[in-house]
Amino acid sequence: MTAPGTIPIAHSPELLTPAWLRAALADGDADPATVTEVTATPVGTGQMCDSFRLALTYDRAGAAPASLIAKIPSADPSSRATGLQLGVYEAEVRFYQELGPTLSIRTPQVFHAAIDTDTADFVLLLEDLAPARQGDQLAGCAIEQATLVVDEMVKLHAPLWDAPALAELHWLARGADGRTFIAAALPTFWEGFVARYADRLDPAVLDLGRALLASIDSYAGLDTGPATLVHGDFRLDNLLFGGPDGGPPVAVVDWQTCARGPALADLAYFIGSGLIADERRPVEHDLVRRYHDHLLAAGVTGYEWSRCWDDYRLGTFSGLIMAVTASMLVERTERGDAMFMVMAERHSHHALDLQATALL
Repeated sequence: MTAPGTIPIAHSPELLTPAWLRAALADGDADPATVTEVTATPVGTGQMCDSFRLALTYDRAGAAPASLIAKIPSADPSSRATGLQLGVYEAEVRFYQELGPTLSIRTPQVFHAAIDTDTADFVLLLEDLAPARQGDQLAGCAIEQATLVVDEMVKLHAPLWDAPALAELHWLARGADGRTFIAAALPTFWEGFVARYADRLDPAVLDLGRALLASIDSYAGLDTGPATLVHGDFRLDNLLFGGPDGGPPVAVVDWQTCARGPALADLAYFIGSGLIADERRPVEHDLVRRYHDHLLAAGVTGYEWSRCWDDYRLGTFSGLIMAVTASMLVERTERGDAMFMVMAERHSHHALDLQATALL
């Protein structure tokens, strides 16, 4: 990976030129292949950043990748301002620079990563995992896929379980500060959320939202268990699945919301949003038990099953909170609205199914 800061940051698509790519991909090879042409095509459904698939032509055949994924700030001013204010652009770049290479969880290889934290200009050049396909938040996933994801999640959480070193990384501090932020901001976000989507909200969403708001200070102060590295937005749109044509079985992308926080919030967030309720209910206890067993097998100690299950129940609130806050902070789109409605409904039914309000 090219050292950050040695070349300009290509923070918009027109800056992703052959000359810039030649510099970004230079790795010390005395005679590297030279990029002669590049074609950028928008890819993905993210609202906080813009992503492009770069088809590359070189001056000769070689081992250089024929395509890459470039990730840059959103062209939407509101989303970009949010990315800067919340530190999500820095979090993703630092993850790929500092933590991603140390973990066995499958993520894209990073070829170049750079950011200006004052302006939110950044660029990531990442491995193109095609033909792996993005999951579909609206459609949900099969139980077999959910099992793959749960196993992969342990590779993120177990290695840094309760690790003191995480507290020293300033760019992960949002996890600790997040609950205080939510307690202060959620009432305002909730008011805007209900006003915008009043004719589309399932009654369960209103029931859970009111219950959470009534106990928001208690929620913010609850002990959520040992902290570890969490993804923070562990859902199908941020997962890639391989198939008969190739690609890894599952890979995790979009690390803007990674933080030091409660592991079981990631698990509840994924299961609650990724599985349709009627399919979730018969299998979720076994999925959470599988996760717990794998944690222990990976070396985590002192984390009893009863505590794991209660932390999982408490984690069901994270999905509704994400749907409410994110919908009020990023560029509004038709698919985004549909996604937020699906998330809010599935997570609310999830929390109510597990009687999570009793923990507040």
